[in-house]
Amino acid sequence: MKPNILMIMVDQMRFDCLSSAGHPIVETPNIDQLAHEGVTFTNAYSATPTCIPARAAVLTGMSQKSHGRVGYQDRVSWDYPHMLPEEMSKAGYHTQCVGKMHVYPSRNLCGFHNVVLHDGYLHHSRFKNTPYQESFEQTDDYLPWLRERLGGHKDLTDIGLDCNASAMSRPWHLPEEYHPTNWVVTQSIDFLRRRDPRKPFFLKMSFVRPHPPFDPPKTYFDYYMSMEMDEPVIGDWVKKDDNGDGLLPTSRRGIVPKQRLRRARAAYYALIAHIDDQIGRFIQSLIEYQLYHNTVILFVSDHGELLGDHNFLAKSLAYEGSAKVPFILSDPGNLLGIKKGTTCDKVVELRDIMPTLLNAADSEIPETVEGKSVIPLAKGQDAGWREYIHGEHTYGDLSHHFIVNGKEKYIWYSQTGEEQFFDLEEDPQELNNVIHNNKRISRLRRILIKELAGREEGYSDGTELIVGCKSKSILESN
Repeated sequence: MKPNILMIMVDQMRFDCLSSAGHPIVETPNIDQLAHEGVTFTNAYSATPTCIPARAAVLTGMSQKSHGRVGYQDRVSWDYPHMLPEEMSKAGYHTQCVGKMHVYPSRNLCGFHNVVLHDGYLHHSRFKNTPYQESFEQTDDYLPWLRERLGGHKDLTDIGLDCNASAMSRPWHLPEEYHPTNWVVTQSIDFLRRRDPRKPFFLKMSFVRPHPPFDPPKTYFDYYMSMEMDEPVIGDWVKKDDNGDGLLPTSRRGIVPKQRLRRARAAYYALIAHIDDQIGRFIQSLIEYQLYHNTVILFVSDHGELLGDHNFLAKSLAYEGSAKVPFILSDPGNLLGIKKGTTCDKVVELRDIMPTLLNAADSEIPETVEGKSVIPLAKGQDAGWREYIHGEHTYGDLSHHFIVNGKEKYIWYSQTGEEQFFDLEEDPQELNNVIHNNKRISRLRRILIKELAGREEGYSDGTELIVGCKSKSILESN
């Protein structure tokens, strides 16, 4: 029988928040075990670092230019000819998603046999008196489950935190077993009980956390609040007088009061530790069902969280805390012949997930897929691998494009023409903008000019970048 395939996907988790990556505070022993039994890709990026476009790359294997989502926009139908769950189903897998999908319509199965859905708090599904709205009660399975057990009118908003409040935090107010993180694992364990035993399974276990609200169970929150907290990194290029809206609950930029940011960072680390323990709980169930050593596991996040770095919060930007993600291919049963317990520094992207998992399933990869399987890299075979990733995100006056190869990064802000260049080998925290290193800048700029040539926004005429073209979140050509 083909191997079972488990994709563990978290939301808004930074690449560096693993104890196996040397983080000074957060503890992740169960994810570290996955790394010990697999390969960690140390230069993995989300080319469009917000939820919807990132997940389009995961489910289609396409670049953002091809799947058409180059910014964040809700309520755009997902109508792609080939998606990962559909291809896994065709390959004979019993397919299941538990947790976050963030597609449209919300109940779009995308080829899964079944979805037990919790996308978290999505504003567009909560708006009242909206024509043709998708009722939140119809598009969420966690909240009815919670109310069935606790009664009354329990809601996601009871704790008083917004779903994009990266500067705000407080402990979860109910017993831990009712936390959405626990719910995802509880439902995933139940899938192991009721799966078709004649088929291998493909399970996407998809957590909403550590995406805000920053609401870890109190035990975790208290533990991390008791520790001496690390500080965000602030580059010498940051405008010291740009206070932004850092005092507001849903701020994305600006200086946040020190104590508030300390609490947010502690809560964020606590959410990751909580997820790690719940991953351990699920692994124990795999062992009890005698499935662990016949299961290939991919651990990944859709994007990161800036968490105060360079006076920014949340995601969308090209900086490492936002665009770089954890990416671990684990093979407990030695099914793939990879070099376990190693790292790979080749630049990989979320579009590589679909061909990787189809490769592990020994299934045909559709022609629409532009990503590449990382399994050869995990075996130490890197000939012919890509040299860089082109990333981008529509983001108002901060709309941008970037070229990154794991060693250096070039960022171009399309609305202002501002450029940044970071030597990631010498300056991995992006503290120094060395834009005047002309030789290296020119090479990366030429790459971006070529990537953008012919784009409908008009960013490039093939010879130079054109500043001030109107940015779009969805390309009309797709």
